[in-house]
Amino acid sequence: MARKTDIPSSNYGEPRKFDPNFRGPVHNRSCTDVVCCVIFIIVILGYIALGTVAWIHGDPRKVVYPTDSHGQFCGHQNTPNAHKAILFYFNMLKCANPAVLINLQCPTTQLCVSKCPDRFSTLLDAWNTKNWEYYRQFCKPGFEIGSKSATEVIRDEDCPSMIVPSRPFLQRCFPDFITRNGILTVANQTLFKDGNNNERSVSDLKEAANQVTAVQQGVERGLASLLNAREIGMKIFEDYANSWDWILIGLVITMVVSLLFILLLRFTASVLLWLTVFGVFGALNYGIWHCYWEYDTLTGKPGADVAISDIGLHTDFSIYLQLSQTWLIFMISLSVIEVILFIMVIFLRMRLRIAIALLEEGSKAISHIMTTLFYPIITFFLLAICIAYWAVTAVFLASSGNAVYKVTPTDDACMYANLTCRPKTFSQTNITKVCPGAQCLFAFYGGESVYHRYILVLHLCNLFAFLWLVNFTIALGQCTLAGAFASYYWALKKPDDIPACPLYSSFSRAIRYHTGSLAFGSLILAMVQLARIVLEYLDHKLRGSQNACARFLFCCLRCCFYCLERFIKFINRNAYIMIAIYGKSFCTSSRDSFCLLMRNILRVAVLDKVTDFLLFLGKLLISGSVGVLAFFFFTRKIPVIQEEVPSLNYFWVPLLTVIFGSYMIAHGFFNVYAMCVDTLFLCFLWDLEVNDGSPERPFYMKRCLRKLLSKTNVQKTRREHR
Repeated sequence: MARKTDIPSSNYGEPRKFDPNFRGPVHNRSCTDVVCCVIFIIVILGYIALGTVAWIHGDPRKVVYPTDSHGQFCGHQNTPNAHKAILFYFNMLKCANPAVLINLQCPTTQLCVSKCPDRFSTLLDAWNTKNWEYYRQFCKPGFEIGSKSATEVIRDEDCPSMIVPSRPFLQRCFPDFITRNGILTVANQTLFKDGNNNERSVSDLKEAANQVTAVQQGVERGLASLLNAREIGMKIFEDYANSWDWILIGLVITMVVSLLFILLLRFTASVLLWLTVFGVFGALNYGIWHCYWEYDTLTGKPGADVAISDIGLHTDFSIYLQLSQTWLIFMISLSVIEVILFIMVIFLRMRLRIAIALLEEGSKAISHIMTTLFYPIITFFLLAICIAYWAVTAVFLASSGNAVYKVTPTDDACMYANLTCRPKTFSQTNITKVCPGAQCLFAFYGGESVYHRYILVLHLCNLFAFLWLVNFTIALGQCTLAGAFASYYWALKKPDDIPACPLYSSFSRAIRYHTGSLAFGSLILAMVQLARIVLEYLDHKLRGSQNACARFLFCCLRCCFYCLERFIKFINRNAYIMIAIYGKSFCTSSRDSFCLLMRNILRVAVLDKVTDFLLFLGKLLISGSVGVLAFFFFTRKIPVIQEEVPSLNYFWVPLLTVIFGSYMIAHGFFNVYAMCVDTLFLCFLWDLEVNDGSPERPFYMKRCLRKLLSKTNVQKTRREHR
């Protein structure tokens, strides 16, 4: 007889009526949520149009190649700068002006060069000397030494006023800083001559280089750390080149172990769970014993019987550990926790056994439909397409715009400073007369058209469409897997009644009939995720100017939207299972699945936690064991294959890669398993509500589950089908 807890609550709807024609996932179904399907297709076409517009207006060369003062790309093929891939700053000291971070441009001429300077020199020292042939390669093309005086050349920036030993970084020439014994040097010198032959400190160059780096990177960080990161990056790349084959071997081992772990869960799920339960009780008993031992030892000692309330608050926690009352509180707390857990296990033992039986059944289902384990490859491929399209569109949008030129005077007194100008007509204006030496130099890419004014809106549209497509791809995978596993559950004679190619059939049904429903659920989730991203962006931008009330409000909003996103993911996941089985609309499936789960809330809670724990334990065991094996291998602690270990700069590079990759592979396999268990669970609950074990309404659950619930199938013959 069913227990009282098996009786559904009318507060969450009435149980589903028996359908004599139901034999698993419905085949004769119709299209659902057609309006949302049409909207989804229109959005996809609009997204393609957005990418096309971005491709027409954008130019990735603006991101890939540095741009000189004349708006020309350095190192771009079929241009005069094809063999000049590095950007050189005429006077790096001018970049130390704080206005650089506001105007996003260093107020000095920038020229494309083939190599950076390798020595100290000034224009005045090199003028009409044997060093001029070397120095002139850093002057503007076509400049002749006799056309102007040295003072006019410096004023008009036809040539750099000085050069310093530099090396290319981020395709730009930066001074070759080296720290020796804690002293910053350039080419073993701490002092150098500027364009006026005045001695300056190398630290002045460092400050200027930091400003340029801040503009290029978008953050204010020092050049020395970036140069150090470059060296480390080269070593890491070298380690990957030497160990990539062994990393692949480690990941293949992870795939095999993950597959075996899932297939063996039918035998090990019960053992793992009960071992963990007894381990928790054992740890609690040891804690209680230890607390009693400490309490008994401290009892009667001078100063140990003082009450905690008499001592007050202290930052040194060890003071409390010297009091007997502290250990008494610990002992009582652990005892209460153990009693509560013991009562929960006693009352929930049947539900724990049901959860274990479903986990074991999930392992059997996957063994009969092995193709489901490889479906994540399709999901990964589709996600890769979405990410690539979003990234390319974002780059083209970010590089949209025309070159903007601004007036760059020799001093700040010029009234035309930072005004927009045109290089072709600049020499015909009176700016050069009012501000001698002023130039019209490239500043940044932008524009004033309608398209450029709404670039931010287009970025948001790109992000929203990306989130929608990603969530739709995940939803398609969940619905496909649910349909395949539901075909297994509703097969009365397993595996004989399992239809051929259940995964392909489920995928076809999801695409043909339920694109609108999947798009509907994905749309709701994408809107919540977009709101979360906007909140995170605003919080990051306004963090410095927020007061305590604003910070609290942002924190609450972020927390609420996080919880809302988790809840919608839970609702969507179960709705997709119902869609895969019964072919109803998204709203109807969401309501049916939610009511069904709420009528069995205790079983849901137990199964959810047991599944999460076993899957987490599996991921931990697999990634941890493969990680330990990789550690012993890359640290040459396995004598048999010690000579096969590649030479590495940092052994942790391939080690962390193997551990992370192992966890992600295990996560992919176990996501399929989790979807299997969730699908079987919903089918199991529906089976309990609809069927009664009679010959006309037999239970589809396995015999072990019927035995746990004291239910039987009454057959026309004595021998059961299964």
